[in-house]
Amino acid sequence: MPLTAESAAQQIQDRLKDIQQQIHIVDEERRRAENSISTLVRSLQTNNAKVKPLLKASMLETSQEEATIRAALAKIHEIRSIRNERRIQARNAGNKEAIRRGALMKMVQLSAQTLPLFVSKPGERAPALCGAIPAEGNYVAKVGDNVAALAKGIDEEENWILAEVVQFLQRQNKYDVIDIDEEQKDRHVLSKRKVIPLPLMRANPETDGHALFPKDTVVMALYPQTTCFYKAIVHRLPATATEEYDVLFEDSSYMNGYAEPLPVAQRYVIAYRPTKKGASSGSGNLSSA
Repeated sequence: MPLTAESAAQQIQDRLKDIQQQIHIVDEERRRAENSISTLVRSLQTNNAKVKPLLKASMLETSQEEATIRAALAKIHEIRSIRNERRIQARNAGNKEAIRRGALMKMVQLSAQTLPLFVSKPGERAPALCGAIPAEGNYVAKVGDNVAALAKGIDEEENWILAEVVQFLQRQNKYDVIDIDEEQKDRHVLSKRKVIPLPLMRANPETDGHALFPKDTVVMALYPQTTCFYKAIVHRLPATATEEYDVLFEDSSYMNGYAEPLPVAQRYVIAYRPTKKGASSGSGNLSSA
């Protein structure tokens, strides 16, 4: 059943109320946990025999706080899904949004900044499509997901562009995607091997460094203020969950063949995939890209 604007707004409002309640609960749980930890520390300092039960209580309270935070994050994810569903419905109904270039670039950047952060539990490893971890072989990107797509332009040259999935054609094993660039808005039907799903979650460098590309890895990265992916080398990894990679884009106008480092968000740094004619390898001067 199609989601109406009214029902979508109500669902979002309900979830915002839930999040507000959960924030208050988290605040209470945190204060309680801090008091328990303070009591535990005092007991350790005085060799109190009640240390073990106090430790168990502190661990339980911390787990409860974690569960509440995860529940709030789940509500945020639901809100994103509802908004995305409404946007897709509006597009399918023929409603076109005219987005200026500057606004589009801000949306691209905001999408990367608000990408959910994977918070691992002890012993848990980051899943597929978290940071640098690729999708599994049988994975199919969902309608509305952003992908890197190897598409032909006006000059018939193939380039890796930022696109959105319109549908997956099961029988043909092909994607129907649309260029997110408002100036183009071209539709492309591409084989699955010409479409790379983008990360659905950010990796936390402090807990899941294995889910990041190592330094000096050859990758494809979205060149700042464009909607095209180019060949680059990882120069510096993000040190915190909010930081970006620094990458060196291939550029023949520099003596060493690479430009000065530029920041690119985790969402837009993906495994390098060569093309037949070296398309999107970043050859040439990218300073004007």
